[in-house]
Amino acid sequence: MKTVLNKTAKFVACALLAGGMVQSAQAANWLMLQGTEPTDSAPRAKVWGFIQAQYQSDSSTPNAGQGYIPPKLIGPDFTTQETFNINRARIGVRGAGMPLDSKVNYFFLAEFGNNGITAPDGGSAKITDASITLNHIKGAKVRVGLFKTPGSEEVYQGIMIFDYVNFTNYAAQQLIERVPNQNYTANISPQTLPIGTSLNGFEDSVGAARDTGVQVFDTFKMGNWEHSYSVMMGNGNGLNTTDNDSNKDTYLYWSSELVYGGQGARREGMKFFAWSQSGKRLLDNTNDSTHNPVAYDRKRSGAGVAYLKMPFRARFEYNKADGMIMVGPQSATFDMNPAGAPGNGENGTASAYYLDVGYYVPGTNWEIDGRYEVYNRLEGDQFETEWVTTTIGAQYHLNKKTRVSFNHEMRDVEAIKFATGAGPNAQVDGIDARTSVQLTHIF
Repeated sequence: MKTVLNKTAKFVACALLAGGMVQSAQAANWLMLQGTEPTDSAPRAKVWGFIQAQYQSDSSTPNAGQGYIPPKLIGPDFTTQETFNINRARIGVRGAGMPLDSKVNYFFLAEFGNNGITAPDGGSAKITDASITLNHIKGAKVRVGLFKTPGSEEVYQGIMIFDYVNFTNYAAQQLIERVPNQNYTANISPQTLPIGTSLNGFEDSVGAARDTGVQVFDTFKMGNWEHSYSVMMGNGNGLNTTDNDSNKDTYLYWSSELVYGGQGARREGMKFFAWSQSGKRLLDNTNDSTHNPVAYDRKRSGAGVAYLKMPFRARFEYNKADGMIMVGPQSATFDMNPAGAPGNGENGTASAYYLDVGYYVPGTNWEIDGRYEVYNRLEGDQFETEWVTTTIGAQYHLNKKTRVSFNHEMRDVEAIKFATGAGPNAQVDGIDARTSVQLTHIF
């Protein structure tokens, strides 16, 4: 079992690294960048997009019966520990209605890559964003449609400039949401290689931190400070453009940034932010022939600070989750075991924090990255599991729109109330390092 002293030592080491190491977008205003267009210079239609091609290798070992669980395999298919993949291939168009009406703008984006958005239903292309923003009311812009919901800075930022290949464990499990199946779906046992039964128990794509709804938002400048707010109501049904119940999700967001200079995604500054999301999810967890879904509360919240002033950057976030705690794509019941409790994710809680730092080496095209994260899933439960990951990375910027990213993740996972090899540890023991290389080009 990891000791408090050991965790503290790792955290302090990362903090010292930030002190000595603090072309990213840590302090950009993503609320405005993704929802609006310049009223005086926006084109009628600007085609844009990006491609990410990657290689990942996982050194985790199987359980005693040679079975594998998803964290020991490479997503989205979870069939191998080593693979090349076109992780993302997105193309979109955005612009304003000039000269008809410069106060109306739109945003459209579609995904063609192989990931959690496209893979679950056979790899077809999916629309991820389709929205219209009305800028007619001073102090209250209105955005309507399908788009990314304001929240954690890690997920809210544009993925094409994300400094790592993979999200933190908390973001991947609790923010890139899995939408419950319509009917009861039993947990899937660990699989031997080659995989015979898919380890993805969910029928729909990930929610991708997106929802269909209405958002009121804007930004106010006071000297060198920029304050932004957002209030949104959505279906709470992920990328599905229609709803499956009468419940709605509420999204609240606030940020205050001391702007140092620059503009757009490369603006420098120090930003403080806080957010919350609350709603309900329908889950049928009755293993019989009836369709009897129950509405469970789902709440997510967090706060943090992001800093960018060349050549240093840093970001810290603390996040909480209450209800509908996903315990793996192989467990569409949201339970660690079919019995429901203990290991009950429907009513469980989780928390996490991470520290992310970076340094642009002067006079070169190199960037050095480091991230330390701690994630506690099902807090206080007999099946509480602690995930601790340290990621070291480097990026080489061939030009402003093309870069190569190198990551090495050192992972340690433990069910803290069980001995080594017992209970959940029989499966999570052996989760080990993951190495990845990714080429990104923005067009």
